[in-house]
Amino acid sequence: MDAKFSIDDPEAYLARIRELLDVRMRDNLRRRNHTLGVARTAAELAETYGVDPFLAEAAGLLHDWDKVLPDGELMARAAQYGIRVAGSPIHAVPLLHGPVAAHELPELFPELPAPVFQAVARHTVGATDMTPLDMVVFIADAIEPMRCGAYADDLRARVGACDLQRLFFDCFTQGLVYVMQTGRYLYPTALDIYNSYALSCAGKKG
Repeated sequence: MDAKFSIDDPEAYLARIRELLDVRMRDNLRRRNHTLGVARTAAELAETYGVDPFLAEAAGLLHDWDKVLPDGELMARAAQYGIRVAGSPIHAVPLLHGPVAAHELPELFPELPAPVFQAVARHTVGATDMTPLDMVVFIADAIEPMRCGAYADDLRARVGACDLQRLFFDCFTQGLVYVMQTGRYLYPTALDIYNSYALSCAGKKG
C-alpha cells in the first residue's frame, strides 16, 4: 500500500482498503457488498468477543480478495505457492481463494500483521487450532446481512449468548450439514476439524 497510509490511522487505512476493493471488485458488485458486510459483521463480532476490531475488519475486507480470479488461475497460483491441497485439487478450487490470497496480501498490505492473513487463509476451510480472529472472520462470512435463511438467523441470534468457540463450532457444523445435504464435495480436513471442536465443546460442558 502507499507509504502515506499507516495502521496508526486505522480508519484511514480501512478506507484505503475499501477504495482498492471497489476497483478490484468493480465487475461484481454483489461480491463487493458481501465483502463489506463481512467486514462490518467481523468488527461487530470482535467488539462482542474481545478481539481487535481493526484487525477483524481488515481481514473481513480482504477475505475474498482473490475470489475474482478464474478457477484455472487459482489452481496455478496455488501450485506456484506450494499450497497443500487435501484430496482433489479440482474439487477444492472454490476453497483456494483464501490461502492463495494469504500468500499475496502481505506484499500488498505489509503494514498488517500475520494474523490477518491467517484469518483470510482459514475462512474457507477452517483449522483445528483456530484463533479468536480466525473464528470471527469465519463466522462473519456466514452471518453477514446478505446471508439469508434460518441457519443464518439462528447463528445471529446466538451472538453474545454463547462463547466464541461454541458459536464457531455451530457455524462450522451448519456448513457441513449444508454441504452434505446438497451433495457437494466435503473437504477431507472437515471431519478432523469437526471432531476436534466437538470434543472441546463437550469438555467445556463437563
